Amino acid sequence: MTDSEAENALAQRVVARMRAGDSFSKWLGLELVELAPGRAVVRAVVRKDMLNALGTCHGGVTFAMADSALGFAGNGRGKVAVSMEGNISFTRPAREHDVLTLTAQEISASNRLLVYSVSVVNQRGEVVAACRGTLFRLEADHFPAHEGGNP
Repeated sequence: MTDSEAENALAQRVVARMRAGDSFSKWLGLELVELAPGRAVVRAVVRKDMLNALGTCHGGVTFAMADSALGFAGNGRGKVAVSMEGNISFTRPAREHDVLTLTAQEISASNRLLVYSVSVVNQRGEVVAACRGTLFRLEADHFPAHEGGNP
């Protein structure tokens, strides 16, 4: 197995474990479309119970989707990483039945800080929101030595 294949396998293993215990991402209806170390693409459909009083997707729901994509991307290298900062700019409303694709991409990584951009695009290719987030990488591995360790 090449280093790249091992890194991708670790990302898949980590995110599978994360998703298994993530009730909120399940409630959001997030479907994992693509995953690689430092990158995640997820998709979700805006449901009626996600709408605000104006009939558009609540900004908190969109931000939560982006935060989940960010978390999957940032944890894919095997070390536990937690969100420490994020911001979002909404560029157009998302409506019921819209299919949102969220792409989290690493911009910068150091030993402890990871910076990501997350784009949110609807099924028509229109940008709904742009997000930027910072993760803090902990010392802990997702898979300690007694569980087979991180490769």
